[in-house]
Amino acid sequence: MTNEPLSASDFDHDFGVIAELIHRTAQHAPQRRALADGSRTLDYAALDALMDRVAAALQRDGLKPGDTIAICAAPSTAYAAVFLGALRAGVVVAPLAPGVLPESFARMMADADARRLFVDAGVASTVGPAEAGGIPRVALDDSTAGQPLEDWLPPAGSRPVPVAPRPDWPFNIIYSSGTTGEPKGIVQGHGMRWAHVRRGRGYAYGPDTVALLSTPLYSNTTLVVFFPALAWGGTVLLMPKFDARRYLEIAQAERVTHTMLVPVQYQRLMSQPDFDRFDLSSYRVKFSTSAPFNAALKADVLARWPGGLVEFYGMTEGGGTCILEAHAWPGKLHTVGRPSEGHDIRVIDEQGRTLPVGEAGEVVGHSPGMMTGYHQRPEQTRAVEWFDETGKRFIRTGDVGRFDEDGFLTLVDRKKDMIISGGFNIYPSDLEAVLREHPAVAEVSVIGVPSAEWGETPVAYAVLREGRGETAAELRDWLNARVGKTQRLADLRLVAELPRSAIGKVLKRELRDLYVGASA
Repeated sequence: MTNEPLSASDFDHDFGVIAELIHRTAQHAPQRRALADGSRTLDYAALDALMDRVAAALQRDGLKPGDTIAICAAPSTAYAAVFLGALRAGVVVAPLAPGVLPESFARMMADADARRLFVDAGVASTVGPAEAGGIPRVALDDSTAGQPLEDWLPPAGSRPVPVAPRPDWPFNIIYSSGTTGEPKGIVQGHGMRWAHVRRGRGYAYGPDTVALLSTPLYSNTTLVVFFPALAWGGTVLLMPKFDARRYLEIAQAERVTHTMLVPVQYQRLMSQPDFDRFDLSSYRVKFSTSAPFNAALKADVLARWPGGLVEFYGMTEGGGTCILEAHAWPGKLHTVGRPSEGHDIRVIDEQGRTLPVGEAGEVVGHSPGMMTGYHQRPEQTRAVEWFDETGKRFIRTGDVGRFDEDGFLTLVDRKKDMIISGGFNIYPSDLEAVLREHPAVAEVSVIGVPSAEWGETPVAYAVLREGRGETAAELRDWLNARVGKTQRLADLRLVAELPRSAIGKVLKRELRDLYVGASA
């Protein structure tokens, strides 16, 4: 490993090691701020030393490259340091969502075969009593949730035995959000993460980067900015909990340059009455992913928030990515962009035939950074694979989309969310787009529910804007007067908020269960 300061040429290589790049920055800019979470700050020297101690502790405890630890906690500098330190030892990290049911948590722990569990005081209801599972626990916040982190770590100055990860080594296991069923462990390799770091060259990452992240560290959404920001020698600010006003205050005070936000967060930020009084001129690039981002909201962000806006469309499984640089293509805001360089995205029909431009079908993708597979689930891995006539492997997205003549992909809907009513295909996104045009509607989600007459029929859940008093019947009739007969809503219900995952995806399954349960 060279001791020279980082330069752009370090990111020209086919493979690099993120932990090594952090060490390089620690050598040449030891006092540069690396991480902050509102209560604690680590400069690069402190982060590098803490990573060494974490790696040495794991090796002391008998963990070898390829073994797994789990982390279940709120975002913090300690969380980040343990994640990075484990990588330095070649240990795989399974970051787990604190909000899952205890039964799901136990299944994920068993699936990951985690040797150590790192927690904080806020996850007691998820992880259960300390004696459950028999896996040693370490408390990141030095609480009674486990052995205090400082007590578990070896003395300051401890160094691990050097490990040289390879591109095909597993880096982390990300568990799917559970919006489509039991979470599955998605194994991502060091090579895939390096591809994200290299991509940073095009998005103005560097030593003066200040990235503000308010989504969870167990989500790939967050990690696609977290790792590049640190690998390029920048600063990462962690918000343990998103609050729109606090976000804007931090962004202004810290002169933030990069961020990752999901669409619902953009919506809440742009809805702040005094959004325009905040100085956000330091922003270079704002990213978004994980959920549908409607064109009107993108246009509002472009008009009122300085810096570029980049939308990533893809899967945690890594089956290809489309990128929309919205600031460069204002006429394509209804799309999710074009395939990233080196990524092969296609649209196929039910028979697995590739469809031409303009025809809608399931989106499949191939990329250099695809998952190895679902952890210990070969059958489910095979179920999401598609191979072309040459044997090239693609991942099925479950999304329905079409390409236009310029190569931009427009998503029609989730294949599983498509409603078949009386033999007609109804795409919920079409109805949602019309309902959003009503001035009273802040948020909306359309689902299909069982119908004795039609097989399925569409139903909408809507959230009213503050101060509006329209009734559910008025909104339903307004929509039905503007769509085709086969698309008309059977019902519309008003709710205070839509159920969402931690990264902003509407949990349509919960809405279906709610509707069916209320109608039983």
